[in-house]
Amino acid sequence: MRLLYVLTTLLITCSLTAQSVTLPPSGGNQRSIVTQYIGSLVHVTVNYSSPDVTAPNGQDRTGQIWGQLIPYGLTDLGFGLRNPSPWRAGSNENTTISFSHDVEIQGQPLAAGTYGLHMIVEESGPWTLIFSNNSTAWGSYFYKENEDALRVTAAPEDSEFHEWLTYEFTDRQAEECTLALMWENKKIPFKISVPDMNEVYLANLRQELENNAGFNWQGWNQAATFCLQNNTNLEEALTWAENAVSLPFIGQENFTTLSTKGQIQYALGEKEEAQANINTAIEHPSANSFQIHGMGRQMIAQGDAEMALAIFKANHKRFEGAWPTEVGMARGLSATGQYEAAVKHAEIALTQAPDQLNKDSLTSMIASLKEGKDVN
Repeated sequence: MRLLYVLTTLLITCSLTAQSVTLPPSGGNQRSIVTQYIGSLVHVTVNYSSPDVTAPNGQDRTGQIWGQLIPYGLTDLGFGLRNPSPWRAGSNENTTISFSHDVEIQGQPLAAGTYGLHMIVEESGPWTLIFSNNSTAWGSYFYKENEDALRVTAAPEDSEFHEWLTYEFTDRQAEECTLALMWENKKIPFKISVPDMNEVYLANLRQELENNAGFNWQGWNQAATFCLQNNTNLEEALTWAENAVSLPFIGQENFTTLSTKGQIQYALGEKEEAQANINTAIEHPSANSFQIHGMGRQMIAQGDAEMALAIFKANHKRFEGAWPTEVGMARGLSATGQYEAAVKHAEIALTQAPDQLNKDSLTSMIASLKEGKDVN
């Protein structure tokens, strides 16, 4: 009797702790995953199962997907909660979408995290996209509206034929992308954007500067330069630039660090301090004519033609008219409206041009200057 009790207990324990095995996907709907970065840091991942138009028995279901296999509106799925439910936006397990950072979907905010993705398909008009806080349920059988994190609408479009349900990033920009579900002859695109991309980079820069990147002057200078180029966070950027110049054991005074510091001071309106650092950078032994020329071009881009011309003149004097200082003089004079003088320097630069590309560019520049057109 005791032996029977022990055996029964073992059988019950085994049945409770048994693990399921991995078998081929249900219905042949293979799992798929797609990831896209927005910029260098933010990334979006969709994890889904991908059915095809052709049924497992070989039946061609073209024309029977939308409104039949995938019902319009909400429907009782015959299992689970039995509430009118949306489509699981794929097949088998829950379709999930993950965001590494806070984003906006169709202009509406959504926090970083992983969400169950569902859709309410309509015969006409926009579809509803649902991002559920429940990302672990099986499909939509246990969908609850009170678990919604966000609902947005998007307009379906006609599409080239897709045998397999596919998620694809159809447009990719520096601060946003477009993700589309495509199946049979329809697609449903929606926009994912990052509300403040600069702040994402800045938060990451602060973290990196507390690690290996903060143990060399290049890391501090790169962080400061990012702020300068994007005209953001300039007060903190000036601290970073100063660290690049003079942080103990790490800082280094050279053309790169001095010019970065000077340009940030200039952007902050600290004109005297900026001029002193820019002059020191120009005269520094590490400076070459191309670096100084680049700084002049940056000043033109920032809208200060007089400062740019002063930099081009200093470059021309220090390197005695060598390439590309004559080009700089032409650009600086052009930016200040002195086109006749600019032509003379551009013609000298044409005789110095190291390759055909530069010769063609200067030929075009000279023609524009003779017509009284700014070449910057």
